[in-house]
Amino acid sequence: MKYTFFIIVLLFASSYSTQSYAQDAPDPKQILQEADAKMRGINSSQGTMKMTIIRPTWTREMTMKSWSKGQDYSLILVTAPARDKGTAFLKRNREMWNWQPSIDRTIKLPPSMMSQGWMGSDLTNDDLVKQASIVVDYTHKILGEEEIEGRNTWKIELIPLEDAAVVWGKVIMWVSKKEYLQLKSEFYDEDDYLINTIYGKNIKEMGGKVLTSLMEVIPAEEEGHKTTIEYIDLVFDKKMKESFFSTQNMKRVR
Repeated sequence: MKYTFFIIVLLFASSYSTQSYAQDAPDPKQILQEADAKMRGINSSQGTMKMTIIRPTWTREMTMKSWSKGQDYSLILVTAPARDKGTAFLKRNREMWNWQPSIDRTIKLPPSMMSQGWMGSDLTNDDLVKQASIVVDYTHKILGEEEIEGRNTWKIELIPLEDAAVVWGKVIMWVSKKEYLQLKSEFYDEDDYLINTIYGKNIKEMGGKVLTSLMEVIPAEEEGHKTTIEYIDLVFDKKMKESFFSTQNMKRVR
C-alpha cells in the first residue's frame, strides 16, 4: 500500500482536557483536536511498539521505540530485527531524515517520497512521522453519527487545504463520542478512490489514558495484505529538549 499515520505509527501526540462538546452542534475541529490529543500528551510522548507486516505468503515483525515533542518533533528507532536495528527516522517541523547504519548515511527525504511505502509495510513515510496534521491541514465536516464496535461515533470528513502538504484527497474518520478515540479512518486519493482503511482496536488504559492500543492498516485493493501496530507501552509528558531531535542523535539514540 502506498499511503500516508499517523503512526505511525504510528505513530505520536498533545493533550486537551476531555470536555463534553455540545451534542446538538459539535465542532468537528474540536472533536479532532481531542482525538489527536489522546496520543500526544501535553508536551511529549515516548513509547515502544511492534509492527507486523502480513502478506498472503509471509509475515514479518519489527519492534521500534518512538519519541515525540508536540506536533513538530518526532524520532523513531528500529530495534529489531537485527538487519534493520539502528535504522532511525527523524521529523523536525516539515522535514524528515532517515539514518541507515548499514551504509553509514543520513538521507533527507524530499516531499515526493512522503507517500512511498515504509520498509515494506502498508504505511508510508508520512504515516510514520505524522507529517500531516488532521487538525491544521484539513477542513472538517460532520457527516453524521454511526456505531462502531458498540461505541457511538461522529463520522467526520476531512478535505485538505489547498496549500497543505498532504498526499490524500479526502479522509473520513469515525471518532467515539465518549473517549474521543479514532476507531476507523478511510483514506482516499485525489480521484476519490479508497486506498486503505485504518482501524483502532484493543482499547485499554496506557500512560494514564484510555487508548486504542492496536492499529490495523488494510489496503483496499490488495487482498491478504495488512499491517498492524501494537503499542507495548506509552509514557506522556516526560521532559524532553528539542535538541534530542537532531540528525546527530539519530545515530546515538538507543
